[in-house]
Amino acid sequence: MTKSEEKSGMSSFDKDIAVTPKGDSLFAGNVSDNWSIAGIPNGGYLMALLTNAMLQESKNENILVVTATYLSRLKPGPVDLAVENFASSLSLDRYQTRLIQDGKEHIRAMGTFRPSNMDRTYDRCEKSAPELAPLEQCLAAPSVPTYTLLDNVDMRLDPECAGWVTGKLSEKSEMKGWIKFKDDRPFDALSILLMADAFPPPVLASLGSVAWVPTVELSTSLYQVPATKWLKCQFRTYFMSRGFLQEDGEVWDEDGNLVAACRQAARFKKAK
Repeated sequence: MTKSEEKSGMSSFDKDIAVTPKGDSLFAGNVSDNWSIAGIPNGGYLMALLTNAMLQESKNENILVVTATYLSRLKPGPVDLAVENFASSLSLDRYQTRLIQDGKEHIRAMGTFRPSNMDRTYDRCEKSAPELAPLEQCLAAPSVPTYTLLDNVDMRLDPECAGWVTGKLSEKSEMKGWIKFKDDRPFDALSILLMADAFPPPVLASLGSVAWVPTVELSTSLYQVPATKWLKCQFRTYFMSRGFLQEDGEVWDEDGNLVAACRQAARFKKAK
């Protein structure tokens, strides 16, 4: 974060998902290199950027679910975000955003937004938060050149799924642990979109180093905004076939409340 950002109170994440109106339902944004893995912007960060553009148009400020389809790789730099409202009802707004860079569409996201006064009479959760080792026993994700995402999030991997770092593989493809912003920025809905896609792919735990696991499509449902300092996350891959895999994830707060659930389809290529 720059000195001017610190003075204004704006976090690096807020700056990097900011959008500016350019015209009728068109916004300008800038894809930052602060949230990249090997130079490729993180999919959850990009989802937050596109969703922020939709929130500028929606009458409802609460995210229910966002689904993004990643069409082609893009680079850090200026982008246009074209927003369209394709359906609305008394309680729900539905928008889509197209991210365009150098005249080419790279991502398309669809979001559904709800009002604040939804009935919570039937809130129910039939699953518990993952059991994690205490923070001090977890492995802090190291700083790696070109992995700028790890410079901005404090990620602690549970020892049960961190053996791949030293070559000790697991029988199951699971990744779980703790996460927060390094600058202690409080969580909001947009930041949860980032956190739900920040952990290493679960297949690393069972198969070790991979060449790449690029996201094809990612869908994240939000249930509430957490008030705790840390989030507890768990991600599993149960299915892999013909060069593609499915990843299911859950994000919980420290008090055991479900914050978000996500699912993504991704390509898979083993390292040689």
